This record gives sequence, structure tokens and C-alpha cells, in this order.
Amino acid sequence: MAYDQATLEKGVIPYLTLDGASDASAFYQKAFGAKEITRTPMQDGKRLMHCRMEINSGLLMMTDAMPERDLGWQPSHSYTMQLIVDDIDAWFKRAVDAGATVVNPVEKMFWGDRWGSLKDPFGVQWAMNENAKPA
Repeated sequence: MAYDQATLEKGVIPYLTLDGASDASAFYQKAFGAKEITRTPMQDGKRLMHCRMEINSGLLMMTDAMPERDLGWQPSHSYTMQLIVDDIDAWFKRAVDAGATVVNPVEKMFWGDRWGSLKDPFGVQWAMNENAKPA
């Protein structure tokens, strides 16, 4: 999917500060089928200044923590990245096989959808939802 400037000026795009953004990009590609769109390394060659990815037709941006620029890293605990998927079992298995930890196994929820949640190796909470199929 190609993104033009108008697309980038609308909606909400999660922007994560991580400890190991390059490794996170590789993990998200393996675990969630992400595609890296843009990568801007820092001058030190070890960290990423910016990385833009597409996951399941949505954008995710991330950077490495930069304490020298007052952009430190803190563990994730107050947000969840939610993926709406068509085949939750395949998506969930791929993420677990890649190294995500199951927080809540996939099950049918009170609202009728199948849902489960995971934590990735970088401390980010993820949830997956498969909409209920019409009867």
C-alpha cells in the first residue's frame, strides 16, 4: 500500500519509542507480516531515528529511545496495539512462534468476537480481534 502526504495527515498513527527499534522492526515483520516502508538510522549506526511500517494495512512508526534528547524509554503498560484480523488463529500462532508471550488466549468474548492478547519482546501489549462471522 502506498501512502501519500494526504494519507499521513489524517487519522492517528501510533508512534512507539523502543529500546531496540531495529530489532522490533525485524520482529514485527516476522510476527505480524509487517512491511518496513522507511528506515532512518541515527548517526551512531546502532539506533533508528525513525522507522515507518505497514501492519495489516495500518501504519506504525517507531524510534529508538534517545535519552540524550530527553526521549527516554519506559516500559509499556497503559496502551494496547489492537489488530483486527480475518484469521485470528493464524495471526496469533505466527506471533507466538516469533516470540510473543500470550497474555490472554484467543477465545470467544461476550461481545461475540474472538479476541486474545500478547506481549512482544519489547514490552508492547498487542491484542487481536476477529469479528464474529454472520450466522
